[in-house]
Amino acid sequence: MTVMHLSKTGILAAAAAACLAFAPAAEAQRGGRGGFGAPDPNLPDSPTAVTPAEVDGPVQGPGTMYESVQSLAPNRGLDRYDYEAVEYFVSGIAAGAPYQTRIVVRKPRNDADFSGLVLTEAMHPSGSAHLFEFTSMYSMDAGHAVVEIVTGGLGLLSEHNAARYADIAVAGNQVTEILAQFGAMLRESESSPLANLEIRKMVLAGTSATAGVLIRYLPGHRVYRTPGMEHIFDGFMPHSNGSAIPEVDVPVIHVPTMTETHRGAAPTRQDSDEPGRQYRLYEFAGMAHVDSRDNVRLIPDPCVNPVTTFPLQAYLSVALHHLFRWVDEGVAPPRAPRVLMDRNDGDGSIMALDVHGNPVGGVRNPYLDVPSARHGVPNQGASPVIPNPSDYVRQGGQAAANQMCGLAGYQIAFSPDKLRELYGSRENYLRQFQAKLDEMEAAGWSLRVYREMILSDAARIDF
Repeated sequence: MTVMHLSKTGILAAAAAACLAFAPAAEAQRGGRGGFGAPDPNLPDSPTAVTPAEVDGPVQGPGTMYESVQSLAPNRGLDRYDYEAVEYFVSGIAAGAPYQTRIVVRKPRNDADFSGLVLTEAMHPSGSAHLFEFTSMYSMDAGHAVVEIVTGGLGLLSEHNAARYADIAVAGNQVTEILAQFGAMLRESESSPLANLEIRKMVLAGTSATAGVLIRYLPGHRVYRTPGMEHIFDGFMPHSNGSAIPEVDVPVIHVPTMTETHRGAAPTRQDSDEPGRQYRLYEFAGMAHVDSRDNVRLIPDPCVNPVTTFPLQAYLSVALHHLFRWVDEGVAPPRAPRVLMDRNDGDGSIMALDVHGNPVGGVRNPYLDVPSARHGVPNQGASPVIPNPSDYVRQGGQAAANQMCGLAGYQIAFSPDKLRELYGSRENYLRQFQAKLDEMEAAGWSLRVYREMILSDAARIDF
């Protein structure tokens, strides 16, 4: 596992990105059209074919590639799934000015193992390809390609290798058109790194700040087309975002977390199967804004309360799986209840909580239905900062600890006495936990690829 080393400048930029991630949610809370942003003045008035981005690569040097997946699950890296990560530079003209950026293509080394489905994402401005990190086991097990493009956090690349990334240049007003040119290149250009593969469907996803990038792109989706005048992206998945999502003519699965709900930014849009309004909202009970289970910034734990090990990846992958089936096979995803709200009945949470202090409603899972801990948000940084923290917290100090813990959840383990009171014995707890997991898998709310990981969590509970 590679640890990200950031300068003070990088830490400040990451903190700013984290703050910006909540700005759309705040707009939504005030009753505005949160997350839309001002209309892009560069958008054409009618459907228009874009010029695909030009591709240069694979990039061989100088020096090493910036690594944007620092927090993959242990022993579940690319080599385990026989995947490769190859970097390219892409360039073109957007908003009337030239740009150059980099993409990383992560796909099976053997082309025959490619599923035909592509997940794309903008690298988070903090320097990580979070959607790949958050769905890596599912994506690689299924043979999907995942392609990351840099639209923000450019300073982190040059900080890592100034010579290799000397020509990287992207302006904020170019991002929507760059995404369109990037997607058109992947789908139709002969120079695409995927040109030898048959792409059936391609979706764009984002988390937190990059969910904001995705949402700002959606007006462009209405008008930008490939050279063959086809849609560029077949579906969208914004995550860790509580903004209102504009209607588009392809499926959208929206995945806010308990962090957004806790902040009073739970979306109110209703699910729909109507053409032109296809939408699902999945609130996974127990899921916090960041995946703190494997996050190198949160290892060792710098927070006041024990940082949650709730497997965000296992459940965000459920949403991605349903989105791919929706766009590829026309299979409408199941609908799910929302997290219930009681607007704080004295327990300190605007979410309704059960007798164990866990959220009521939402997409259920064994961690909350057969609980061994209380799961909540937000956490907070320990003060003073813990000895020997991660590089990120060591360099950023208390501000970095507060930032990361504020985005993470916590879990307070039940005492052995309470566990015995609830379940009688460890064996009975494990039976109930597995029965709930079986039920969730049968209903489409859990994927078999995560079964071993989920059951191993239950096996570690101490009675």
